[in-house]
Amino acid sequence: MSNPMPSPLEWKTSSASGGTNCVEVAFVEDAVLVRDSKNREGAVLRFPNASWGEFVMAVKTQGQL
Repeated sequence: MSNPMPSPLEWKTSSASGGTNCVEVAFVEDAVLVRDSKNREGAVLRFPNASWGEFVMAVKTQGQL
């Protein structure tokens, strides 16, 4: 069973990425979707909103990974 992606998605890329070597994120009702900006037809990771928020806070607190 597959979960179809909501359509259309508004993918966002960090302005610091320069448009390459980065990931893109899309926000849906219950999750954050993440994909490779160089392989937009590839796999999409899905994170619950709470987990994404914890990740972002950790990056802000600890600096860039």
